[in-house]
Amino acid sequence: MEVDLVLDNYATHKTPAVKHWFLRHPEYHPHFTPKRSSRLNRVERHFSVITEKRIRRGAFRGVAALEAAIRGYLEHHDASPKPFVWTADADLILGRIKWVVERTSDSGQWRIRPLDEPSHRNSA
Repeated sequence: MEVDLVLDNYATHKTPAVKHWFLRHPEYHPHFTPKRSSRLNRVERHFSVITEKRIRRGAFRGVAALEAAIRGYLEHHDASPKPFVWTADADLILGRIKWVVERTSDSGQWRIRPLDEPSHRNSA
């Protein structure tokens, strides 16, 4: 059996211990996404919808039942598919990032600031 794994570029996936494990298990083939990539966002969103709409709060008596539930959901979804449409434009996303993540001037530490907290840059 061959298994292809798609992994992000998080450093823990590339530690000596993990590299050694892959050498001992040649049937597993890791594939790393490009650094700073968001190529998997749509895939992650797809699995999130399956989790929200079919798996969560479900009761499955085994792997076969879980697989059947997922396949059933996909067949139903694929009967009348609708494309995923991003509703936020780039300016909104970049503006939100600017407000959420900032380097604090007093501690030099990175922190997440609530959106309703005023920025020290804008308070003069």
